[in-house]
Amino acid sequence: MLIKTTSSAYDHGVPSEITPTEVYHARRDLLRWMASGAAGATLASWGAREAFAQSVKLPGKNVPLAAVKSPVAGAMSLEKLTDYKDATGYNNFYEFGTDKSDPARNAGTLKTSPWSVEIEGLVKKPGRYALEDLLKLSAMEERIYRLRCVEGWSMVIPWLGYSLSALIKRVEPLGAAKYVEFVTLADPKTMPGVTSRVLDWPYVEGLRLDEAMHPLTLLSFGMYGELLPKQSGAPLRLVVPWKYGFKSGKSIVKIRFTDKQPLTAWNKAAPREYGFYSNVNPGVDHPRWSQASERRIGEDGLFARKRKTLLFNGYEAQVGQLYAGMDLKTYF
Repeated sequence: MLIKTTSSAYDHGVPSEITPTEVYHARRDLLRWMASGAAGATLASWGAREAFAQSVKLPGKNVPLAAVKSPVAGAMSLEKLTDYKDATGYNNFYEFGTDKSDPARNAGTLKTSPWSVEIEGLVKKPGRYALEDLLKLSAMEERIYRLRCVEGWSMVIPWLGYSLSALIKRVEPLGAAKYVEFVTLADPKTMPGVTSRVLDWPYVEGLRLDEAMHPLTLLSFGMYGELLPKQSGAPLRLVVPWKYGFKSGKSIVKIRFTDKQPLTAWNKAAPREYGFYSNVNPGVDHPRWSQASERRIGEDGLFARKRKTLLFNGYEAQVGQLYAGMDLKTYF
């Protein structure tokens, strides 16, 4: 795989423990104000939120999180956060180039406003949802999730967002819906990598409906208390922490509900190397390398001792039941 391995457990941290208290409360007040409609169509725009968020800068350092009991039983992490500069400067986002440093260098051309996401397929409430409408859900659902994740390496990132299930419930899938497909932006004018033949654009990913409904599957619009940087998938991305990073589509423009398993980008390009499920699994090697161990980015460089890879990235207690009875080597 181009994307290697990861590690474990998570914590629903309290936002005020990551963001300075006064900033946290100001952001919450703004979200409530936007959700109430008092801001009006103009002031409640993504641009207004972006202007506010850009005035709040957290240091790009490990921000300590106090131990907080998680709503998801047994999910707790006291590991230090990955440095912001590492999390945002070493990325896989092939729309902006195949080198890990390309996205940070090239993603400035991405236009994130206006933005909308089209919901279609087997749902009762299809339609085009403006980003402002999606963000209004966050006024009630917003949380900081401190998760281990795989982006071609191991990281610990405080994501800002809410469980995708909140949106799924809102659009009401039909009984025939079994899968959710995610389509990301493919704009050759702003994404130089789209002109390459490395993948069949646009980038497509998918989940089984029960995976998409799991509370750890996030619709994320921020990290480290700020808006998502463009190289990290602005303005809206998926985060599925127990799977390899390529399952978490960036810059999403379409969500489709279907009764058939989606043909995803990497599975289509190299089916022997990239399975549909792509759960983190130390027992399933990539055809060209072992995935039994991993390296945490930012820890003493290439010569650092590797960590043992944990099944489901350490979230086995939370998500293992989704795959009960499945042969994980066949359904890799």
